[in-house]
Amino acid sequence: MEDYLKAIYYLQEETDDRVRTSALAEYMDVQQPSVTSMVKKLAERDLIHHEPYKGVELTDTGIPIALEVIRHHRLLERYLTEHLEYDWAEVHDEADRLEHHISNQFADRIAEQLGDPAVDPHGDPIPTAGLDISAPKCGDTLAEHHVGDSVRIERVPDEDADLLRYLSDHGIHPGTEVRIVEVTSFGMVTLDPDGGDEPVALPEKVARSISAQSLSEDTS
Repeated sequence: MEDYLKAIYYLQEETDDRVRTSALAEYMDVQQPSVTSMVKKLAERDLIHHEPYKGVELTDTGIPIALEVIRHHRLLERYLTEHLEYDWAEVHDEADRLEHHISNQFADRIAEQLGDPAVDPHGDPIPTAGLDISAPKCGDTLAEHHVGDSVRIERVPDEDADLLRYLSDHGIHPGTEVRIVEVTSFGMVTLDPDGGDEPVALPEKVARSISAQSLSEDTS
């Protein structure tokens, strides 16, 4: 149930609207009947509003549960990378397995040990102990910048381990400064990382999933 609430939260953030059950099934990688059954259970517990043919949305009861799980997940990712030397490509699945089995007190201890970090290793915001969550200031996606632009990577998608390994191998992490050196007509975006040995080419689909802040606009 917590996995579904977390998924609905993520999808609501993306669309700023109700989440269709077909989109939820695709995100969860399960069959539609399984989603229909779980949606019914969640609605009965007043964790979601469900309107047939229009989708679902979290209730005031469901939102804090989703945020607690997200807090656990993202704190675990930080702890695994910083204290247990996990590769950032490994931590998503490991945190998925652990997030349901730690208490809020344990999560608070992790946060204290880490110095109350604002973001996880991939740049996603970590809800506070009070379950406040505010996205860090991010610019456009890489695909929306132009040749010659210098940008700082802010957030990267965390579910594609192969992509994370590729980015890591080329020195690309949140905080990395890069210059866009080429955008081809067939959708490849080539970056020159600050201090990197060689340019990094990314398909447009990947470039659209990575947030980057223009250095010329950065006043921090």
